[in-house]
Amino acid sequence: MLQSRYQHHLLEAGCDEAGRGCLAGPVFAAAVILPADFTHPLLTDSKQLTETERYQLRPEIEQQALAYAVASASPAEIDEINILNASFLAMHRAIEGLVPQPEFLIIDGNRFKPYANIPHQCLVKGDSRYYSIAAASVLAKTYRDDYMQQLAAEYPQYDWASNKGYGTARHRAMLVQHGPSPHHRRTFRVKSQQLNIF
Repeated sequence: MLQSRYQHHLLEAGCDEAGRGCLAGPVFAAAVILPADFTHPLLTDSKQLTETERYQLRPEIEQQALAYAVASASPAEIDEINILNASFLAMHRAIEGLVPQPEFLIIDGNRFKPYANIPHQCLVKGDSRYYSIAAASVLAKTYRDDYMQQLAAEYPQYDWASNKGYGTARHRAMLVQHGPSPHHRRTFRVKSQQLNIF
């Protein structure tokens, strides 16, 4: 059973990202403030949910949240500042979009770059421990998947409709055959037959 709050006396937002390990597309992040008494029998870490369950949960999260925001950092930004810092940047953008602004942040994972003067706590596997982080993981994942589906129509050769930019065997093979698109992360190395694709 997930917990509703890490602390109980401040307005708290949960934050998570999606797409850090992909070869293509932006990294997305979401920030969510839920009611103090929020519970849900299905909500947990988005990686433990089916695609159908994630999309079933998204409107429920959006309707019940006190505030939520989704943001991203582009492949060019990932290449410029690295994927870790780009993940923090996407989280910062999501937090900035919250109205009202939170008084405390709980972050999935073990590292975070402080945002403004808002105190925070990093929580390993936080998306399977706290509802607000789980909600953020669902929003970040589904919004990113939607974005990659749109790109897939323009670049069908990479099978993004299926792999969402992750480095599947087919995606890697298509990179060898077609080379990178404008949406690939140039600093992510993909080797095939000892050749550096990028």
